Amino acid sequence: MPPNPNNYTESLLTQQASWLDRYQTSLQISEQGTVVSIGDGISWIKGLPSAAIDDILIFADGSRGMVFDLNRDRIGAILFYETELLTAGTTVHLSHYPLSIPVGDEFIGRIIDPLGEPLDGLTPPQSITRETLEKASPAIIERDFVVKPLYTGIKIIDTLIPIGRGQRQLIIGDEGLGRSSIALDTVINQKNQNVLCIYVLIGQKRSAVVNTIEILKKQGALAYTICVVAEANALPGLQYIAPFAGCALAEYWMRQGRDTLVVYDDLSTHARTYRELSLLLRRPPGREAYPGDIFFVHSRLLERSTCLNAEHGGGSMTALPIVETQQGEIAAYIPTNLISITDGQIYLDNDLFVSGFRPAIDITKSVSRIGGKAQHPAIRKQAGQMKLDYLQFLELEAFTRFGQRLEASMELRIKRGRLLREILKQDRLQPLNSLFQLAWLCAFNADLFNRLELTELPDYLSRIEQALQSTPLILDSPQHEWLQALTSWLSANPEPI
Repeated sequence: MPPNPNNYTESLLTQQASWLDRYQTSLQISEQGTVVSIGDGISWIKGLPSAAIDDILIFADGSRGMVFDLNRDRIGAILFYETELLTAGTTVHLSHYPLSIPVGDEFIGRIIDPLGEPLDGLTPPQSITRETLEKASPAIIERDFVVKPLYTGIKIIDTLIPIGRGQRQLIIGDEGLGRSSIALDTVINQKNQNVLCIYVLIGQKRSAVVNTIEILKKQGALAYTICVVAEANALPGLQYIAPFAGCALAEYWMRQGRDTLVVYDDLSTHARTYRELSLLLRRPPGREAYPGDIFFVHSRLLERSTCLNAEHGGGSMTALPIVETQQGEIAAYIPTNLISITDGQIYLDNDLFVSGFRPAIDITKSVSRIGGKAQHPAIRKQAGQMKLDYLQFLELEAFTRFGQRLEASMELRIKRGRLLREILKQDRLQPLNSLFQLAWLCAFNADLFNRLELTELPDYLSRIEQALQSTPLILDSPQHEWLQALTSWLSANPEPI
């Protein structure tokens, strides 16, 4: 039988009467602060004696902020949201909640700000789970060795500078050399790889933000990507917490046992934003006017990227921080800080870019400290001596500029080096799968390219890619099977595509 509404009403009245009987009047104390001054995304507040660093502040006009600096007589706060009604004299209260962001699978494919509010015009995601932005990095006993590869789809990286899941690989170079293109190629290549991607855009112009999002949509990558956006016109406080918001999202899925990839584009802008906030709050400046704890800010962010062991979920968080250099000065303050924090760097050189070698990655200054441990054994075996041979070729090529006559063996090594350099060139937004990487490695090591001219390489590589569609080989197939299948197919199909 359906429930009787009269019985429900009587029960509710009885419960309310019981509450009233137990009610006791008592003194309730709450702190209240007052805004002293406001400007440039900073607020000075008087009062709130129990406030602590990173406490969330609620202003009477609806603005939101966070305690960022403590002085003897007042509090310095950074603002996340600021209304036109916020003026001196506005009352402020503590929320007693840490800074957090909602998380969950409903955020996949969405564009949000660093506090989880949607920016794509769609309805806000309904999530009851929240992750704090500031959190200690995983303990040593929770971590595992980085052994699984994360393929970028870029030939020169996957073969000579491999990246593993859980690694922190810095992308460094001057503006306009393709740093973001490498990150976008990596995100696009994670399609069907069961890797969730978080792309954090910090302090970029709206045109750059729209372009990045449109590329992800066009390539079908937004379906497994979350974009955290803090535009150049956003408050400095939002730009400061943007990378921590992206890290919190990735850490949530990492704890669920999933593999994630976070791109911080870029941390040079983030460092300048932190310097701006610190100077406005009158903190003592250090080298290049950066505050003394700028190293700690980035280290506590990047140290959260790791690979967890099976007892703690087995997930991973791979970080690709991007940093800008000025005129190739790799020894500047922020770049050297990030180089010392990360597990390697991909360095882009302006001279290589101008000469037409793209991606303009300088092998002599690029390194992966994880190395071949994060490569598939078959690819590691084929690429073992290639980097050393390529570096020796670059040295030999420098001597040819003097017009000296070389031995036949040296000429052959130089020709192979030039062929390899041409093979390593690759257009942006065209990532390649791991099977193709192994195929061209096997073909190169078997001297199948030696008879070719440089102009014939693109057609030959296209034919190898077409051969993979007709060859039922897998990545773990022995080398002789690869060579036999490739040679047979190329012989049977001698004409270019």
